[in-house]
Amino acid sequence: MHVVEGTNHRWRVLLADDHAVLREGLAMLVSTQPDMEVVGQARSGREAVAMAQKLKPDVAVLDVSMPDVGGAEAAEQIHANCPEVHVLALTRHADQGYLRRMLRAGAAGYVVKRAAGDALIGAIRTVAGGGTYVDPSLAGALVARMIRQPGQDSGGRKRPALSEREEQVLRLIAWGKSNKEVATQLGISVKTVEFYKAGALDKLQLRSRTDILRHALAEKWLSEEDDPE
Repeated sequence: MHVVEGTNHRWRVLLADDHAVLREGLAMLVSTQPDMEVVGQARSGREAVAMAQKLKPDVAVLDVSMPDVGGAEAAEQIHANCPEVHVLALTRHADQGYLRRMLRAGAAGYVVKRAAGDALIGAIRTVAGGGTYVDPSLAGALVARMIRQPGQDSGGRKRPALSEREEQVLRLIAWGKSNKEVATQLGISVKTVEFYKAGALDKLQLRSRTDILRHALAEKWLSEEDDPE
């Protein structure tokens, strides 16, 4: 839940890192935010999965390298068992391989520890709202890898055309808007947004936020002049 003026609603955050000092420091940082609260701290991947299932946080911040169950495996289990929990990877690895592995595992964001602080707080807000966050140090190479010829799928086949409303909805989602924010901006109900989103994903055979982002990049939807803000 996002903080709403006049209420005490906050994003609920689970932190998972096997380094106690770092974990406590992150907890202090997150707890100072008026729209966030730390609901749990896990010392391992296995503990993170169990706590995510029990606490149902809005965001689970996972270290990529943890004992017993690594961050990618933990992300896969959380994504499978608690799809409403948004996973954010926090790691020392500024590496494309680790990034792609976490995104494939269902993570909605990836932050490098050396940039943690304001970047982490911004990333938590982004993924909690349904968006995708990639550390700027890795985003350029990821974009270059993900771009494909516009209008075609990975096999070179022409994609089916979206209706005008389906494209409007998918464009806004690609920019990190939540279903509720899309509904407000377009003046339609959340259920209607979900209907058009489902139709667009079915036509394009997209299954994840990463797939939506890849399609948006291929169609050049993410240029500054198209920014919905």
